[in-house]
Amino acid sequence: MISNNTAEQLNGQLNNELFSAYYYLGLSAQADRLGLAGIAAWFMAKHNEEQGHAMKLYRYILDQGARVSLQPIDGPPAEFDGVLDMFERTLEHEQDVTRSINNLVDAALAEKDHATSIFLHWYVTEQIEEESVVNDIIARLRLVGAHGEGLFMIDKEMAGLAAKIVQAAAATPA
Repeated sequence: MISNNTAEQLNGQLNNELFSAYYYLGLSAQADRLGLAGIAAWFMAKHNEEQGHAMKLYRYILDQGARVSLQPIDGPPAEFDGVLDMFERTLEHEQDVTRSINNLVDAALAEKDHATSIFLHWYVTEQIEEESVVNDIIARLRLVGAHGEGLFMIDKEMAGLAAKIVQAAAATPA
């Protein structure tokens, strides 16, 4: 059993993860509109991955005997100033998620809620990967350019990364 405070904070993170899924869905639509099928597929794979993150929280909250409290989700940004801006803002978003998860871990430790702290360590590790991957994409975009042949090359690469995300999600137990 978790405290009401922990349940409230976990529900907040559930909302954050659902917003992340919505955020990536919006980015996928924007990339698709720009004719960047590989980048659109990557963002769609991230959308699906974030939904999975939300469902892990959903299940944990219920398994701990607490109430799931679904909250309104704000709409994601609709416009970006090109592909580099999309990824720079994605990095900022992921850094916000990392801060939120770190605050949850701090709160769990303060309450001596070891089960929740251990549960959240998966998210801590996941966020390291999330930020690293986006940082790598930003570096490549800056190196080869966010237009023309460089963007075409990155778009093709992103299609392959999207397939790997889908495969990893299929291999990971819920």
